[in-house]
Amino acid sequence: MIIARVIGSAVSTAKTERLKARKLLVVQEATVRNELREDAAPFVAVDAAGAGEGELVLVAVGSGGRFTELTDQAPADATIVGILDSLVVDGQYTFQKS
Repeated sequence: MIIARVIGSAVSTAKTERLKARKLLVVQEATVRNELREDAAPFVAVDAAGAGEGELVLVAVGSGGRFTELTDQAPADATIVGILDSLVVDGQYTFQKS
């Protein structure tokens, strides 16, 4: 899984049947210190967790992106599977949802 921040949304009215009625969000990988990785390109992920813009999320990539009820048998290789409440690294909070 990848830690990422939701930075936008993508709208597609013409798409495969298995992706219809699925929210698509633009995410960018983040570090455990809650900073965007400037060297990582943003990408689109199917939202299976109800995430919103600005939230720090967990993204399952590759075949793991298809192991949710929303993405079963769908051509998804990136799926938001969780919204982070906090991150603790070396005993210190690096992120805490307000």
